Amino acid sequence: MSRVTITTKKATHVNKISKLILDDGTVFDGMGFGFSTTTIGEIVFNTGMVGYTETLTDPSYSGQILTLTYPLVGNYGVPNPKIKDDDGIQKFFESDKIQVRGLAIHELSLVASHWNLSMTLDEWFYNEKIPGISGIDTRALTKKLRSKGVMMAALAVSDNEIDVEQVKNKLAAATNYNSEEFMDQVSTKSEQVFGNEKDSVVVIDTGTKNAILRNIRNIGYKVIKVPWNTSIEKILSYKPKGVVISNGPGDPQKCPETIKTAKSLIEKNIPTLGICLGAQILGLAGQASTYKLKYGHRGQNKSCVNLDNNQVYVTSQNHGYCISPESLKDSEFDLWFINADDKTVEGIIHKKQKCIAVQFHPEASPGPYDCKFIFEELKHLMGEGKSAKK
Repeated sequence: MSRVTITTKKATHVNKISKLILDDGTVFDGMGFGFSTTTIGEIVFNTGMVGYTETLTDPSYSGQILTLTYPLVGNYGVPNPKIKDDDGIQKFFESDKIQVRGLAIHELSLVASHWNLSMTLDEWFYNEKIPGISGIDTRALTKKLRSKGVMMAALAVSDNEIDVEQVKNKLAAATNYNSEEFMDQVSTKSEQVFGNEKDSVVVIDTGTKNAILRNIRNIGYKVIKVPWNTSIEKILSYKPKGVVISNGPGDPQKCPETIKTAKSLIEKNIPTLGICLGAQILGLAGQASTYKLKYGHRGQNKSCVNLDNNQVYVTSQNHGYCISPESLKDSEFDLWFINADDKTVEGIIHKKQKCIAVQFHPEASPGPYDCKFIFEELKHLMGEGKSAKK
């Protein structure tokens, strides 16, 4: 039996001065790691136990400082970002860079060990010029965000003393997350094609994760990824079997071009699946409304109920906005999934057309694979030519 060599690396970009400052005046002191800089963003929390590599590269986190509630982070390091699958899609990452503006954790593992290790977490952050703070009470931080709601924050990492008042002034003058527009930051600038099959699925890229592309490839279709503001005429020129509107960051109402395209997809009865932000966009296109959650759903163990069969699924989620359940009554959609905990909308299905949407992440990465069948639902819509409504 051959032995597997386990690579081990020690952290080097650590032991810096760091402060996390919330816009309510709270200051957390900790050990800085990664790159020495000051960053400002909306601070949110994720309750997942593993999968920080996938989480940190999820474009839905653009504009945010992330805190992970699991106490130890970085112990298995980071794989090689240059490794791609047969289709040229990055194998271990959900995009081509770290998407969070900063990271706040309880304890950074100063030694990383894994058979697939390429670099340590602090090394990765240093290379991509992202700051991190460890040694803070992430439980206290998370309880504050649960009670007061998500808020703006500044994360300062430095090799020298930090001027708290100066950082607070920067925070006070910063643009609020709710006002930011992210599409030009996270969406592809040009068409990208994966695979060479005859039948294709167009993915409208509002911040898509690579796992969505992989799952469409796995059900047998070529993927054509297009910019967020691609017109319906351009999409139809590809003669797609179906369309996916992806996940992504920010307020869905700041994607008017995508909403307009989504309306046309519904009217023309093109088989369409919306995921996360894509679900909100489809909801808006079908006369529903959206709102911002107090602290969002971010984690890998969110229970959702399929109202078709009362089956409960454990889902991976990452969103701060949601479809208003009251607005569905006068919309083009019926309720499909609900959150088992807070009864929020987790899935909708069009009353007449071939259009479905889920708020959770059926592609997982990270998280459970319980809901991969959603891609089979899309395949059913494309193959059978019928509504998914049962």
